[in-house]
Amino acid sequence: MTEQDYNNCVSEYADNVYRFILKNLRHEEDARDVVQTAFEKLWINKEDVEILKAKSYLFTIAYHQMIDHIRKVKRIQLKETFSDTIRTESKSPNNLKTILEGALSRLNETQRSLVMLKDYEGYSYEEIGKIMELNSSQVKVYLHRARLQLKEYLVKMENVI
Repeated sequence: MTEQDYNNCVSEYADNVYRFILKNLRHEEDARDVVQTAFEKLWINKEDVEILKAKSYLFTIAYHQMIDHIRKVKRIQLKETFSDTIRTESKSPNNLKTILEGALSRLNETQRSLVMLKDYEGYSYEEIGKIMELNSSQVKVYLHRARLQLKEYLVKMENVI
């Protein structure tokens, strides 16, 4: 990969990688750090990366950086407890984006990443398997389970109204 190829990767994939990481971490500064580290690793290894595989390589690196970040944060901070029974009455009616974000936030990191890569980014099962180091059967099963959880959450009337 040349310097020009690297610059093209930055301009072409930076927003997609950032959006994917931000949706999973839900913290802008942390997402920026993860994406920056991913691009830094791409730069360091640019001689070994084929241009046709740069996008997959970049998402793979970003995903692993995100997992490392999550593990690090979990070690540093104590888990906060919250109750599902506490509800606020200030929900805006039919705010689909808020409802979907709430549904996604109930998934674990792996499930959320699978849904984001498949349904938001449009990756194939094989590509997702490479990024997340799973075989395509595992991707299909985990994605199916994640979608069932999303469906279960979304069909409850109190979550939509």
